[in-house]
Amino acid sequence: MLEEIKKPKRYTITSALPYANGPVHIGHLAGVYIPADIYARYLRSNNEDVLFIGGSDEHGVPITIKAKQEGVSPQQIVDKYHNIIKESFKDFGITFDVYSRTSAKIHHETASEFFTNLYEKGEFIEKVSAQYYDEENNQFLADRYITGTCPHCNNEKAYGDQCESCGTSLNATDLINPKSVLSGNEPILKETKHWFLQLDKYEPWLKKWILEDHKEWKANVYGQCKSWLDQGLQPRAVTRDLDWGVNVPLKGAEGKVLYVWFDAPIGYISASKEWAKETGKDWEVYWKDKESKLVHFIGKDNIVFHCIVFPSMLHAEGSYILPENVPANEFLNLESDKISTSRNWAVWLHEYLVDFPEKQDVLRYVLTANAPETKDNDFTWKDFQLKNNSELVAIFGNFVNRTMVLTQKYWNGKVPEISTLTDIDNAVIKDIAEFPSRIGKSIENYRFREALSELMNLARLGNKYLAENEPWKLIKTDEERVKTILNISIQIVANLAIECRPFLPFSSDKLFKMLNFNETEWKKSGKIDLIPAGSQLGEAFLLFEQIEDDAINLQIAKLLNTKKLNDEKTVEVASAKSNISFDEFAKMDIRIGKIITAEKVAKTKKLLKLTIDTGIDKRTVVSGIAEYYEPENIIGKRVSILVNLEPKEIKGIMSQGMILMAENSKGELCFVSPTNEFNEGSCVK
Repeated sequence: MLEEIKKPKRYTITSALPYANGPVHIGHLAGVYIPADIYARYLRSNNEDVLFIGGSDEHGVPITIKAKQEGVSPQQIVDKYHNIIKESFKDFGITFDVYSRTSAKIHHETASEFFTNLYEKGEFIEKVSAQYYDEENNQFLADRYITGTCPHCNNEKAYGDQCESCGTSLNATDLINPKSVLSGNEPILKETKHWFLQLDKYEPWLKKWILEDHKEWKANVYGQCKSWLDQGLQPRAVTRDLDWGVNVPLKGAEGKVLYVWFDAPIGYISASKEWAKETGKDWEVYWKDKESKLVHFIGKDNIVFHCIVFPSMLHAEGSYILPENVPANEFLNLESDKISTSRNWAVWLHEYLVDFPEKQDVLRYVLTANAPETKDNDFTWKDFQLKNNSELVAIFGNFVNRTMVLTQKYWNGKVPEISTLTDIDNAVIKDIAEFPSRIGKSIENYRFREALSELMNLARLGNKYLAENEPWKLIKTDEERVKTILNISIQIVANLAIECRPFLPFSSDKLFKMLNFNETEWKKSGKIDLIPAGSQLGEAFLLFEQIEDDAINLQIAKLLNTKKLNDEKTVEVASAKSNISFDEFAKMDIRIGKIITAEKVAKTKKLLKLTIDTGIDKRTVVSGIAEYYEPENIIGKRVSILVNLEPKEIKGIMSQGMILMAENSKGELCFVSPTNEFNEGSCVK
């Protein structure tokens, strides 16, 4: 006989901390926050003890990059976006018990204490390694502050941690021709000391804990963990050279902070401490009592950190519980394209509510129905419209409206009594009783799409019941029968009010108002005596409304405009190069020249061989402009030429100078030419 699984005494639910360097979009909501909120709301409706934790991740390189771009301090950046993000979550009904931030004093104290605890236990090793350093800015460079050519696909804009063109993970030292994002200079390698968590030490334990003890985890989570463990784990740095973050609490570690991957998950614990301080409750039982259940809601890009790294930290510390489940989702795409904050290819939550006021539940519904639970999924505006009009309006809203209007019409909004139950009624009553268990079981197993589908099946049951019994016809011949039909229909609406609450909380509130009913306990649903006969119902109004083509076409047009702008910015503006003195500039001899002859260089696509009259001589120059200019079309063209550039042999041709070209956002080239007729040999100053 299988041992019965013991029910947890309480639940600790965490949701990934979003970076406070920009607003949140529908991908965040679909992948993490709606599933977590559904789960928390459902547990609370079952009177479970729940601590639902959220917060902003306010450290790390993306924050410092954003601050440099906007010319403000990192603190100003995180203050701005923390408030925007927090407000967006509130607007969409995400019911965090606490929404904290990692720049808070309590977090710095908690993270420092956690590090010190592991340090004193001997869980770290010290390593001196060579890392890139920007001499002009006198600082070590984080991976995202280094760009260069990817050794795998030759993308010239690869970062020091990843090539976003081919997706390959990189080390900064893998890059060809590395450049500092700060100065544009080539960085040097300089030795620095850091502390490393010995992940390899925990590998045997992790293999048993994950691969043997948690085979019930979602396939995408289990598979990614297995892949990492099969490859073998390596020590991972927990510190870095940076001036923004939690300072490393050791002597000799000045100018170093805790690496954001180490610091951020500790934010769940510091947020719990903040909550406990405000409520007078004990945070430790949620993190250290074996009867508490810890669940992490994240996207697939965070699986390794929440399934391997953070559990290793908790295991090494020794007093914390470990996650029972990590139901990570895949990614949500937008109109068949990857959501990208840098390209503004997203639907931002705060902008959505401007265009679709009071339609939070429509977006919650569509994102849950399309949740990327097992594979990447796609959000399209046409599907958004279809699901609203054909499901929320035509099925859910239609059933509620017909029931309320008929009750108002025939009995002035008072709930009629049940007279005699038929076999049809009894079959419907039996079905009603099964929905709470079916929906609940799906939620408990993190199958939120399935749970939502079951909820809609309850609305479909109500619609079918009304349509088959046609009380609007029966009222002429069998008033008692109509009383029974409408009573049961009202009870279905009351069941919907309770059971839709985890998914559609704003609609649930509207239903409670219409019904003059406020019962939210899950265990009370599934019954047909929720609203007693004779109860006065509230005023009927439309729960959902049609979304017209014009509103959808406007959203599609906005995206098309974004795509157009992105196409015009396919090449980023190059970073400014380091300053030079006037004397250095004065050494360059730039003249106005005229192209006398031009021809393609054999066996090349880009090169033209030019003869230039510089006013001081006629010389040969090899230039990479063949993709943009035909030789015959540029003869006689006046150009700017650097005449004192050291000669260089290119494809067997001695090139004596360089033509100056401008490059636009598409990577296209054009001549830098005088606007007036200037003689050859005129100096450019």
